[in-house]
Amino acid sequence: MTEINAIQKALGDKAAYYLEHKSKGIAASMLHAPGPDFVDRIAISSDRNVRVLRSLETLFAAGRLGKTGYLSILPVDQGIEHSAGASFAKNPIYFDSENIVKLAIEGGCNAVASTYGVLGSVARKYAHKIPFIVKISHNEFLSYPNRFDQVMFGSVRQAYEMGAVAVGATIYFGSPESARQIQEVARAFEQAHELGMATILWCYLRNNGFKVGEKDYHTAADLTAQANHLGVTIQADIIKQKLPETNGGYDALKFGKTDKRVTTELTSDHPIDLTRYQVANCYMGRQGLINSGGPSGENDLEQAVMTAVVNKRAGGMGLISGRKAFQKPMAEGVSLLHAIQDVYLCKEVTLS
Repeated sequence: MTEINAIQKALGDKAAYYLEHKSKGIAASMLHAPGPDFVDRIAISSDRNVRVLRSLETLFAAGRLGKTGYLSILPVDQGIEHSAGASFAKNPIYFDSENIVKLAIEGGCNAVASTYGVLGSVARKYAHKIPFIVKISHNEFLSYPNRFDQVMFGSVRQAYEMGAVAVGATIYFGSPESARQIQEVARAFEQAHELGMATILWCYLRNNGFKVGEKDYHTAADLTAQANHLGVTIQADIIKQKLPETNGGYDALKFGKTDKRVTTELTSDHPIDLTRYQVANCYMGRQGLINSGGPSGENDLEQAVMTAVVNKRAGGMGLISGRKAFQKPMAEGVSLLHAIQDVYLCKEVTLS
C-alpha cells in the first residue's frame, strides 16, 4: 500500500475533508515552510550562534525524516507529569529507561525527549546514536493537594554535559505562576543557546477560568497561538503545542485584547486553519510548530495520522507523540511512529 493510500485509509470518510481543504485566511505563500534547507534559509538569519545552528541541523538530519525539514520526536516525561504508574503500568518495559531510547531509535525518530534521569542513565551508550532533548522543567504530582506549577529539575549545564543537542521546558501560560516560569525559562534558554543547544518550549495553558461550563478554551486557537507568540518571544527555537479544538477564547472569557478578524477572516472552523493561526504566531513559521499527539486511546493510529496531516498542511514542522507509542508493545509503537513519519514523507500531502 502506498503512503497516500495508507493515509487515506486511516482518515476514512474524512480523507477529503483533511487532504483537499484549501486555506484562505492566511495564505501558504506567507509562511516560512519547513524544508531540507530550513537552517540555511531561515535559522541562519537569527542571532543563534554557530553551535546552535549545528544542533538544529543535527536534529533535522536524524531518523527517517532526516534532511526533510520535519521532525518526529518521542517525548517521555510522563513518569513525572502523570506518575510512573499511570504512564508505564500498561507496558512495564518502559520503567527501564533504556527501552525509551530504544523505542525512539527503532521508531526512526529525529530525537528522544525525556528527563535528566532517563537520559542521564544511558547517556554514554546512546547520546551519540540519537539526539537527546533534556526536559528541564516539570509539574511534579506528588504534592498533596496537587499543585499545577512547573519547576526546574536541574541545570542547563547538566544537559550539556550529557551530550544533549537541545533542552525543553514547559510554561503554564495563564497560571498564577506563569510570570516566574517565563523568567526562569528565558534565563535557561539564554544559557542553552550560549552552550550551543537548541530550545523547545511546551507552550501550554493552565487556568481553571479557561473552562466555561462544558466549553474548554485551553485548546482555543486564539489563546494557544498567543502562548506560542510568547514562547518565540523568549527565543524558543521550536514550539510544542496541543492541536486546537476550538476558537474565540478571548471573546468567550472576556479578557485581554483581540481583533474580530482573528475569527472572521484569518481562521475558520477547520482544524487546518486553526492550526495555521498557531503557526502564524510562531513568526509565520520562522520558529517551527510541532503539535502533540495526545493521550492514548482506542483509535491511536487514526488520530496520530490525522494530527500529522493537519500539522503538515497547516505549515507545521512535525509531531511529538509519546503515550500513543510507548503505552503499546514496542512493535506497535514503532509502527505508529512510522505511520506519523509517512505523512511527512508523502509528497501528496501538501501545504493547504
